[in-house]
Amino acid sequence: MSAAPRLIVVPGLNDSPSGHWQSELQLRFPQAQRVVQHDWVTPDLDRWAARVGSVLARGSGPCVAVAHSFGVLALLRHLRLDAASPVVAALLVAPADPDKFGLAELLPQQRLALPHTLVLSSSDPWMRLSVGQRWAGRWGSAVVQLGDAGHINIASGHGRWAWAEHWVSQALQRQGDLGAAPAQVSDTDLPARTLASPVLSRAACA
Repeated sequence: MSAAPRLIVVPGLNDSPSGHWQSELQLRFPQAQRVVQHDWVTPDLDRWAARVGSVLARGSGPCVAVAHSFGVLALLRHLRLDAASPVVAALLVAPADPDKFGLAELLPQQRLALPHTLVLSSSDPWMRLSVGQRWAGRWGSAVVQLGDAGHINIASGHGRWAWAEHWVSQALQRQGDLGAAPAQVSDTDLPARTLASPVLSRAACA
C-alpha cells in the first residue's frame, strides 16, 4: 500500500505568523509539516532549500507543497537541485522577485516537471506582475491573478483562504487516488481558476 500524500508548508522571510493563510491552512490540515528555517531573516537560498529537503526527507510518499514569497524560491531551488524530490504538485503564492536578491540564475530556467499553480498580485511590492508572468511562461505555470492583493499576506488582509484550502484538498485527494502518478488539479475542480490571467475579485481570496 502506498504512503498517503503529505502536505508541506513553506513560508517566506520572517515566517508566516498566526492568522496568516499558511498558518490557517495548517490548522485545517493537521498532518501538514512546516519547513522551519534556522534563520528566518537572512535570505540564504541554498540553506533555505536544504531545510526544504530536510523536512521532505522525514517521511515517505508523495508531497504537495504550498509556498509563499521567499519560500517559493526555496522550494524551486530544492526542485532544481533534487530531481528525485517527492514533491508532486505545488501552489506557489506571491513569489519574491529573485532579482531583488541576485538569485535568478539559481532557479529553474525551464518548464517545471510537476503540475503547479502560480498565484500573482498586480500590487505585490515583492514582484511586479509582468515579472511574475514572465516566470510563469518559463515554468509552464497555471496562473491565477488576484488583482490588487498586495503580497497576499496578513498586511494585505489575507487570513483564512478558502480557495487555497480547496486547492490543497483537491491535490491531496487526486494524489491519493492516483498513487504514484503525479497529482493534477483540473480547471473544473477549482472555483474561479484560470490558465490565463483575468483579475479575480478580492472575494476569491477571502
